[in-house]
Amino acid sequence: MRKAFSAVGSFLATPFGVVFITAVLWHGVVWYFDIPYSPIVSGLIILLDIVVVFALGDRLTYFFSQFVLPIRNPDDRQEIYERVRDFESGDRGPILFVKNGRVIKHEGEGDKRGPGVLVLDTASAVVLRTDTEIVGSVGPGIRFTDEKEYIISHINAKNEEEAIGVDLRTQWRFIGPTASDQPFLNPVPFPDPKKYNDLEKRRKQTVGLTRDGFEVSPTISIKFRIKRPKINQPTQSGVRSQFGYDPVAVRHAVTREVVELDKSENKKARMTWKQLPEHLVVNLWREYVRKFKLEDLFTSSDSYSGLQTIEYVLNRRLQQARVAVLDDTGMPEMPPRYAESREFKELQERGLEVIEVRIHNVLFEPTLEENLIQQWSADWMGLAKKEEALLNEKAALVETAARSEAAKQFVRAASQKFSVNPLLTLGDVYSALQDLIEPLKENLLAQSQADEEAVATIEELDNILKWALVYKQDPPKNRQGS
Repeated sequence: MRKAFSAVGSFLATPFGVVFITAVLWHGVVWYFDIPYSPIVSGLIILLDIVVVFALGDRLTYFFSQFVLPIRNPDDRQEIYERVRDFESGDRGPILFVKNGRVIKHEGEGDKRGPGVLVLDTASAVVLRTDTEIVGSVGPGIRFTDEKEYIISHINAKNEEEAIGVDLRTQWRFIGPTASDQPFLNPVPFPDPKKYNDLEKRRKQTVGLTRDGFEVSPTISIKFRIKRPKINQPTQSGVRSQFGYDPVAVRHAVTREVVELDKSENKKARMTWKQLPEHLVVNLWREYVRKFKLEDLFTSSDSYSGLQTIEYVLNRRLQQARVAVLDDTGMPEMPPRYAESREFKELQERGLEVIEVRIHNVLFEPTLEENLIQQWSADWMGLAKKEEALLNEKAALVETAARSEAAKQFVRAASQKFSVNPLLTLGDVYSALQDLIEPLKENLLAQSQADEEAVATIEELDNILKWALVYKQDPPKNRQGS
């Protein structure tokens, strides 16, 4: 009975129900007041009312449905009209909103099959399929789906199908231990086993072995995105996304899956496009870290430490088609040899591009760190002593060169007045002494900085000049007889 009354109530709430209840009430009033009427005329009027209500309701639905979504062309107006008209019936598909690559839906909405609507913001894209084929990519804007179309899904961690949305924005992934983690200082799962297990899981994400057999576990950050087109074209809805939309890259990212086979439960695990760069970077890190000893990771060779070399090569392997090959000790092979980068090729095939990879916060056994510090201290003392010897040797050379230059300047200044005619016979010894001292005094005055030693020397030269002038004008009478 409840279902019957509910169905009747639903019918009466429709335009046709309004026409029916109005006709019943009108004929009740006519019958009550005994007003004569013609059943044929009444039937024709009811039929006309139904036709008018149907036509008016249909046109009003067509008019107001255009304001439900920001549509731009006549084909879209017809599509949204059909979706609004069939909304109350069960014969409709899903109505989904995709925001930042995440599919937002009501419970059970994704299970509907029929003509539906997809609304995607400027940072989102999806790939549609049917049960037998891949339909294609859908970019930012509005897309009206056909009866058999639905978004490609994957099995999530709860073993449920989840629609795959593509985030067109630049992505950041951080893997490995955090800055506050100290996995090597907490070897026992105490006092919080769950916290310890999470810490161990993060450590094992990036753990690798060095050439001398030590475990190191860094934090690795990866910056990547869906490959963007060279020319930013508008989508099928006329929307031009600021993040760039390449339908081929989006399709490859979703449909060209990678499957991991080496699982403990011997099950295949499908890897989404966001997980692929992380997978490649970790494998490359483990490949290159085994080429270096632990101490080589932190010591510089040719201005690059081992970690800097690994970081540089990781970026090249993910960004270039061909890269230089390193030998088993982490040095470039001689003569230089280049090989194809399989990782770059795989990223290209999946429609992805890696912008930057950084290595931070390298963790290892604390005892190893103490040994390294002691070794660095010893090496530093040896280097300091070598530098001291080199500085002393350089100072001695500079001092010798300065003495030689000073002697040359003295000779040039002392012989300044004698260089005009060296063969000229001097008049007397006092004039020669005067010609010798005056240039020396002028040179000292020009170069001295008023220090005490220079002032004393200039005073001595003045006294000698005065003595020479006095004896030149009035020489002793007994000098000729001596």
